[in-house]
Amino acid sequence: MNHETGAHGAISHAISAQGLVKTFGSVTALDGVDLAVPTGSVLGLLGPNGAGKTTVVRILTTLLRPDAGHAQVAGVDVRADPAGVRRRIGLSGQYAAVDEYLTGYENLDMIGRLYHLGRKESRVRARELLADFRLEDAANRPTRTYSGGMRRRLDLAGALVARPPVLFLDEPTTGLDPRGRIDMWEVIQTLVSGGTTLLLTTQYLEEADVLADTIVVIDHGRIIARGTSDELKAQIGGERLEITLSDGSRLGEAAALLAPLGVGAPALDDHRRALLMPVSGGARVLTDALRRLDAAEIDIDDVGLRRPTLDDVFLTLTGHSTTADVDPAVPAKETNR
Repeated sequence: MNHETGAHGAISHAISAQGLVKTFGSVTALDGVDLAVPTGSVLGLLGPNGAGKTTVVRILTTLLRPDAGHAQVAGVDVRADPAGVRRRIGLSGQYAAVDEYLTGYENLDMIGRLYHLGRKESRVRARELLADFRLEDAANRPTRTYSGGMRRRLDLAGALVARPPVLFLDEPTTGLDPRGRIDMWEVIQTLVSGGTTLLLTTQYLEEADVLADTIVVIDHGRIIARGTSDELKAQIGGERLEITLSDGSRLGEAAALLAPLGVGAPALDDHRRALLMPVSGGARVLTDALRRLDAAEIDIDDVGLRRPTLDDVFLTLTGHSTTADVDPAVPAKETNR
């Protein structure tokens, strides 16, 4: 196991993993995962439900032991010294782990006591975090009266009570409405600007685009791509021709007509009656596509050219969207911090 250090002995990678393997019965959840997250950066672990994202988080936060491989968090081996890892991390899972019968203030004060911060420091820290997360007005209300977004903010505040240098957020905005998601992004960006190292799992492609310095794409327990958002988009290059047909039953026929114009195979969306295909050549290809469809008397409702998005990257790399089966490592309800 090799702890990489900088010129002054500081750990250059706050999170490091080599060859992580984990199986559940006949299901291989992880199949040789390698990760390296530089100190003070954000890694977005992107993939559908069932890809293995939460299994990675549970191993790195010592909630699961890997069947093979090694991992270090903040320079501490997750298998040799799990207690040492826990002292250096914060974790906010997919479900807000708050006590419904305690107030917001009491939840954070209790967590501080569990971290042995002492009565005075626990109380001061609770008040600081309530202010930071815009929960002061609800500080003395039972958390069962909180909205979903407020519970999420309180859960994230709880993960920060002990000022951990490394933070794990496992799909932190799942279930939030668009406004709540944007609010959470702002909170996360503030944390990162303060120097926190963050591993973020998400199936929201826009979330990874907004928050992550580096993105790792995982599918069926294997890493299939890594890089910045721009680097991943550059891998699939070019533009995207997107056409919505009036009659979805003719998608296959349209795909066969247009396939010779693309630099990759067309992807079909039956629900939206849409065809999406990577192309190069801009307006010339668009004009040619419209001529072919018109000659075949295939009517369209909409057509356009656009730059690739992370959605395109994911669809190109995996052949499917970010909707899949549930990760075998995740129980029906999760209350771990």
